[in-house]
Amino acid sequence: MTKAIIGIVTVVIIGCFGLPMLLLSAVMGGPGGCGSTTGVSVLASGQPPGAGSWDTEQLEIAATIIDVGVSKGVPQWGWTVALATAMQESGLRNLPFLGDRNDHDSIGVFQQRPSQGWGTVEQLAKPEYQAGKFYDKLLTIPGWQTMPLTTAAQAVQISAFPDAYAKWTDDAIQLVQQLTSTLTDCATDALTALPDGFTLPVNTPPQVTTAIFWAVGQLGTPYHFGGSCSDPHSGNPDKQCDCSSLMQAAYRAAGVSIPRVTMDQVNAGKEITDPAMLLPGDLILIPGSEGTMSDPRHVGMYLGQGLIIQAPKTGDIVKITRLSSWIDQVAAIRRIVAG
Repeated sequence: MTKAIIGIVTVVIIGCFGLPMLLLSAVMGGPGGCGSTTGVSVLASGQPPGAGSWDTEQLEIAATIIDVGVSKGVPQWGWTVALATAMQESGLRNLPFLGDRNDHDSIGVFQQRPSQGWGTVEQLAKPEYQAGKFYDKLLTIPGWQTMPLTTAAQAVQISAFPDAYAKWTDDAIQLVQQLTSTLTDCATDALTALPDGFTLPVNTPPQVTTAIFWAVGQLGTPYHFGGSCSDPHSGNPDKQCDCSSLMQAAYRAAGVSIPRVTMDQVNAGKEITDPAMLLPGDLILIPGSEGTMSDPRHVGMYLGQGLIIQAPKTGDIVKITRLSSWIDQVAAIRRIVAG
C-alpha cells in the first residue's frame, strides 16, 4: 500500500454524538452545548399536547427507544410507532411495578406485563429491554410499515383502547425529527482531505489500516441518522452513514465485528485509560453536548497525527476534524484491534 493510500486511511470518527444525550442537547439546548433549539411540546400520557418542554427523563427514554430501533435495523416509521406507544402507555416514563398509574402487573415505559410473557420484572424495569421486545414483536407483523400508526401499535400492545395511540402520531413524528435532525457539530477546523505526507505507523495492524482506508473512502458522502453505512455513495439515505454506523461499517470492511450504536460501542474491544496511548484505529467516546463522562454518546476512531473522521449531523457530510477540539472531553477509549 502506498503512502498516499495509507494517508487516506487516517482519520478519527467522532461521529454523531450518539443518541440519548446528543438528542437531549438538540432538543433542550442549554449550557455546554454548541447551540440550542426551541423545545418540543410537553405530552402527558393520554392527554393532548400542552405547553412546556420534555424533561430530561422523557428525552433520554425517547432517545434510548430510537437507539434500540437503530441497533435492530428498524426503519424510522418503527421508531415513531414505538414513541407514540410509549407516550400513550407511560408518558415516556419508566413507571415502577406499583402505583395507580399501572394496569395490573404492567411495568415500565411500554407497560408490558410479566404475566403475559414479556419478561421478568427485573428485565422489564429497563427501558432498552422493553423497547427491544416492542420492536421484536413489531417486526413479526406483516405489512406494519404501511399500517396507520395506531394499527401497528395495537398489533403489538393488544390494548383495551386500540384507538388511543392515534392522537400521538404528530407528536411522535415531531420528536423523532427533533432527536435525529438537530444534531450539533462542535468540531472546528474541518478538513476535506488528509494533509500531504500523512502516513500510518508501520506497525499498524492490517485490520486497522483497512478500517481507516474504508472510512476515508466515504469522505463527502451525506450524513443520514439511522443509516446502515452499507453503501454511502449509492444516493440511498438508508445506506448512508451516521457516526456509529460509520465506525461499525469501517471495521466490518476489515472483517471485525463491533456493535451498532454508541451505547454498546463504549464496551467494545479493550479499554485504554490514557489518551497519550492513543493509536490509529482506537474508538474515542465523548459525552456530547449533554452527555456525561459515564454515559458518552459520541464516538470516533483515532487515526494518528491529531485527526479524526466523522459523520457530524443531518445536512452535513463525512469529514475530517482535528482531535484537539475533543481531547479534553474523552470519556472512553476502546482499542478494537490489538497491535
